[in-house]
Amino acid sequence: MRKLRMEELNRLEIEDFRKSVKLPLVLVLDNIRSLSNIGSIFRTADAFRLEGIYLCGISGRPPHREIHKTALGATETVAWKYFEKNLDAISELSSLGYSIVAVEQTNESLMLQTFSWPDKTALVLGNEVDGISESVIGVSDFAVEVPQSGTKHSLNVAVCAGIVCWQYYHLRLN
Repeated sequence: MRKLRMEELNRLEIEDFRKSVKLPLVLVLDNIRSLSNIGSIFRTADAFRLEGIYLCGISGRPPHREIHKTALGATETVAWKYFEKNLDAISELSSLGYSIVAVEQTNESLMLQTFSWPDKTALVLGNEVDGISESVIGVSDFAVEVPQSGTKHSLNVAVCAGIVCWQYYHLRLN
């Protein structure tokens, strides 16, 4: 076994990435305060070739040095939009035929491993302290949660994004 060299990874060039077919998944960042988390989520969206990211409220947006440190150039490949009001982002996505899926622990949330993904999905990820806004929960079509069995009741939002995006990606390709 040996580690692959960069030229062996067959990575897409930026223009080729932009023109490529994307998975029909948009991430909605509902008031994410950490610029490092935002950058990490951009990198995850690039890795799984997602349609894009909607940044809402206090969520930072590119170009920003702190986002760039963890995004490692993914802000140049992943399409993104900013909305001052999270419900405006949700409304746009709903009108485009996306099902709104909140990643949150609710009285009706489904476990990630049993969730049947809609064809076009907008996945909402919430603030590091407060989670997803109640107003967004109220208009979501579904809520999913990542099963956890430790003493904590939450994951870092960027880690959570990676887990949920992997599940979506894995099921779409199989």
